[in-house]
Amino acid sequence: IEIPEVQLVYNSSHFKSLATGGNVSEALALVGEKACYQSISSCGGQIFYLGTKSVHVMTLRSWRERVDHLLKQERLTDALALAWSFYEGKAKAVVGLSGDTSKRKAVIADRMVEILLHYADRTLKKCPDQGKIQVMEQHFQDVVPVIVDYCLLLQRTDLLFNQIYDKMSENSVAKGIFLECLEPYILSDKLMGITAQVMKDLLLHFQDKNRLENLEACIVHMDVTSLDIQQVVLLCWENHLYDAMIYVYNSGMNDFISPMEKLFKVIAPPLNAGKSLTGTEFFPFKGFYCCLAGRAYPLGDIPEDLVPLVKNQVFEFLIRLHSAEGSVDEEVYPYVRTLLHFDTREFLNVLALTFEDFKNDKQAVEYQQRIVDILLKVMVENSDFTPSQVGCLFTFLARQLAKPNNTLFVNRTLFDQVLEFLCSPDDDSRHSERQQVLLELLQAGGIVQFEESRLIQMAEKAEFYQICEFMYERELRYDKIIGCYLHDPVRKEEVFNYIHNILSMPGYSAEEKQSVWQKALEHIEELLLLSPCKAADLVAIHFSEQIESIITNLQDQFLLFQFLKSLLDPREGINQDLIHLPPGITEQFIELLCQYSPDQVLETLKVLEYCRLEETIQITQKHQLHEASSYLLEKKGDIHGAFLVMLERLQSKLLMLMQDDETELPLLENIEDTLMKTIALCQRNSHNLDQQQREALWFPLLEAMMSPQKLSGSSQSELLALKSLTMQVLNNMAAFIALPSILQRILQDPVYGKGKLGEIQGLVLGMLDTFNYEQTLLETTTNLLNHDLHWSLCNLRASVTRGLTPKQDYCCICLQQYKRRQETADEIIVFSCGHLYHSLCLLSKECGTVTKGLMRWMCYKCNSSNKGGKLSENFSELKKGMGASLAQASSESLLDPQQIQAFDQLCRLNRGTSRVRTTCFPFGFKLVKGILHDCCPALSSIGSLHTIYTLFFTCVKVFLIAAGKR
Repeated sequence: IEIPEVQLVYNSSHFKSLATGGNVSEALALVGEKACYQSISSCGGQIFYLGTKSVHVMTLRSWRERVDHLLKQERLTDALALAWSFYEGKAKAVVGLSGDTSKRKAVIADRMVEILLHYADRTLKKCPDQGKIQVMEQHFQDVVPVIVDYCLLLQRTDLLFNQIYDKMSENSVAKGIFLECLEPYILSDKLMGITAQVMKDLLLHFQDKNRLENLEACIVHMDVTSLDIQQVVLLCWENHLYDAMIYVYNSGMNDFISPMEKLFKVIAPPLNAGKSLTGTEFFPFKGFYCCLAGRAYPLGDIPEDLVPLVKNQVFEFLIRLHSAEGSVDEEVYPYVRTLLHFDTREFLNVLALTFEDFKNDKQAVEYQQRIVDILLKVMVENSDFTPSQVGCLFTFLARQLAKPNNTLFVNRTLFDQVLEFLCSPDDDSRHSERQQVLLELLQAGGIVQFEESRLIQMAEKAEFYQICEFMYERELRYDKIIGCYLHDPVRKEEVFNYIHNILSMPGYSAEEKQSVWQKALEHIEELLLLSPCKAADLVAIHFSEQIESIITNLQDQFLLFQFLKSLLDPREGINQDLIHLPPGITEQFIELLCQYSPDQVLETLKVLEYCRLEETIQITQKHQLHEASSYLLEKKGDIHGAFLVMLERLQSKLLMLMQDDETELPLLENIEDTLMKTIALCQRNSHNLDQQQREALWFPLLEAMMSPQKLSGSSQSELLALKSLTMQVLNNMAAFIALPSILQRILQDPVYGKGKLGEIQGLVLGMLDTFNYEQTLLETTTNLLNHDLHWSLCNLRASVTRGLTPKQDYCCICLQQYKRRQETADEIIVFSCGHLYHSLCLLSKECGTVTKGLMRWMCYKCNSSNKGGKLSENFSELKKGMGASLAQASSESLLDPQQIQAFDQLCRLNRGTSRVRTTCFPFGFKLVKGILHDCCPALSSIGSLHTIYTLFFTCVKVFLIAAGKR
C-alpha cells in the first residue's frame, strides 16, 4: 500500500549541503527529499513509521483475516485461491496457523467449505433474471467450474453432489452447466464415481441435448458400480451406444459374449447383404478384436486371470455352426462369415496375432486348425467373396505355413484352385486387384505352394505382368522383364529407369547386362514411341555407338524427327561430347526440322554443331526459310548473299502491303521485324567492309523502303508507316555512310530529283539534326580538352620553374654533410625528388653517364626503388607501345636517366581526375575506341588518338558536370 500520508521523517541536511549553500547535484538533492533514516522500525510482528505529526503502526493480518478481507470485497475467487495456497503450504507470511500439517489442512478445508457454500448461494442470488438465456449461461459458466474444481481438489465429492448440487438444482440453467462441467473431469479419470441421482440427471441432460457421443465417452470412464445398469443398457440400445453397452457388460458382469450375440443379430443381415457399415456399427468388431488380444474394450485391460477364459469363450462363440436364434435357411458359421464380410484383412490380422500368443497352448493349436478349416469352407465354397478377400485368406495361410514351427495343414489343391480363380482369363473385372492379391500371396511365401512354370504360364495368359516380373527376377531373366514393362499399360514409363539401373548399377553380371542391352536395342522403336525424350537419353548414355544404325532402321519420319530432336537437344545430365554424329545425320535432322517445325530452325542452327554450311544452306533455301538461309550465309562469310536473301524477303512483304486494299497491322509489324533484322545484319558487318561494300548494302535497302512510297495507290497510313521505317534506315546508315553520299543518292532519285523540296524535307531535316548534334558534341569536346591541356601545361611550367629544396643537409650515399667536404672537384647535386648527393659519390655508384659531352646524373635512391637499370628499359618498351600516338617522341632515341627520373617524378606530382598519363595511352586508346564504337558505330573508322580522347572526355565531363562535380 502507498503511505505518502504518513510523511516520514528524514535527515536531509547532509544531502542538500545547506552549510555550503546547497551546492550539490540535482540527483543528490533528490535523494535528500526521499531518503529516510531511523524512521522505520519493526518489533513483535509490527512495523512502526515515524511521521512528522504522528507515529503509525502496521500489523500483519492472520490467514483468516486475510481471507475475510477478500470476502468483504466480494472477491470470492481470490479468497479461494489464497486459502488453497495456505492449504498447499505455498503462501508467504502466514500468521495464525499452528499444529501439524493435517490439522492445519483440516482447519483451512473447513473454511474453504464455508466459502464454497457461500459462493454457491451468492451465485444463485446474483444470477441475472432478465435478458437472454445466453447471459445467464455465461454467468454460471464463469462460476460453477470454480466450485466444482475446488470441491474435487479438496476431495469433497459428498459436498459437491449433495449440498452444492441441491443448491444448483434450484435453477435449471445452473443445473445443466453443473452437469456439463463434470465431463472433462470424468474423461480425465479425476472423477470416477457419481451418485445415482446425479448420474441419472447426467444421462437425461446429455440425451436432451443430443450429445450422445459425449455421454458414451463419459460412461466408459465411470465406475460401473455407480451406474444404474438397467437404465444405462436401455439407453445405449435405444441410441446405438455400442461402446458403452459393451463396457457395461464386460466390466459390470464379466460377460463378453452376450453383447456380441445381440449386436450380430442387428448387424449381420445388412452386412451379409452387401451393405457397408458406417459410424458406430464398427464398434462390436473392435470389441471382438480386443477380446482376442486380451484387452478390455474400449479402455484398459482384462484381468490376467480372465484372459484365457475370455479368449476361449470368444473362439467358441466364433466357430459356432449356427447362431442361437438363427433361421432355418441361415448359412453355417454366421459369425465368421460376418467378420469376413466386414473387413477380411483386419480379421485375419487379428487371428495371426492371436496365433502368436497361443503357440505353446495345445488347445489353441486345435483352435487354429479349426479356424483355418472354417475359413476355407466359408470362403472357397462360396462365390460372394471378392478376389481380394480370397487372396487375403491365402496370403494369411501362406504366411502361417511358412513359419518354422507351423502345425497347420492346408490341402495344396486349394492353392491351385485359388491360382485358377485369380488368373482366370475370362474374368476382366478387378484385374489389378486380382494381380495385387496374387503378388502379395507370392511375396508372403506362397510361391512354394505352386509349380513355377505353370504359374508363369498362367500369369502371362492373364496379363499379370507384375507377377511375371516377380518370377523372371527370381530366375535372373532380367531381359524378359523389359517386355513386362512394355506390355503393362500402368508401368510403361518405368521401363527406362529399369534398363538404366540394370546397365549402370553394380550387382549384375556381364552376361545379364548384355542380355538386357540387346533386348533394349531390339525394342528401341517401341521405346521411342513411348517417350522420345527418355529414349534419347537412354541411347545417348548406353547406345551411343549404335545411333547411326538406329536412325537407319527407323522408318517413321516423324518418329525419327522426334528422336533426333531429343538427341541433339542439350539437357542437364547428358554429356553431349559423348554423342558424335556425322554431318549427314545433322543435316537430315535439319531437313526434318524444316518440314515439321520450321519456326525453330533458326534458333536450332545457332546452337547446333557438326553441320556443313553449303549443304545446310541448300536445305533452308529448298524450304524457303529466308532468315535461316541469311544466317548461314553470314556465318559462311557471304555478307552480300545474306543481305540479298533478307532484302528479297522484305521486298516481297512490301509488295503484299501495296497489293492489299486495306492496311493490315500484323503485316506492318512483320515488315518492321524483317527490316530490323536486315538493319542488324548490315550493322554487324559494316565495320569490316570498305566504303563501296557498305554502300552496296545500305543503298539497296534504302531504295527498297523508298520505292513503295512512289506508288500513287498507297494509302495515307501506309505512307506514314513507310516514312517512319525509312527514317530508321537513314539514322542507322548515317553511322557508316557519309551524309553527302546519302543526300546525293536521294536527290538522284527520279521521283525526288524532279519533285519539290517539300517531298524530301523530312529526310533532309532528320539528317541535318544528326549532323548538328555531332558537330555540337565535337565542339564541346574540343573546348573541354583545350581547357585540360592549358591546365596541364600551367602545372608543368610551375613544376619546372619551382626551386629545389633538399630534404636533408647530408649526402644520401656517404651520409656526410656536404659543407664539410674539402674536395674542390666535388660538386653538390640536388634532384627534384629532394635527395642530395656528392658528385663523386654518385660516380662511385655508377649513377652518372656522359652523353654528347654532357654529364647526365640519376638519383641513386629513386633509381634503386625503381629496380635499377630497368627504368630505361621499361620506358623504352612503353614508348614502343605508344606508336603513332606519341609521334612527338618517336624522333628521339632515348631520354637520359635524369630526364626519365624527372619525368616520372612529374607524373607522380601531377596526378589528377581529368589528366591522362602517358602510360595509359595504348590501353586507353583501345578501351575508349571500343566503348565509343558500341555507343556510336559511326566512330569505328576514326583512327586519331586525339579525336577518340576528345569524344571520350566529352562524355566524362558531361556526366561530372551533371553530377555537380569537377
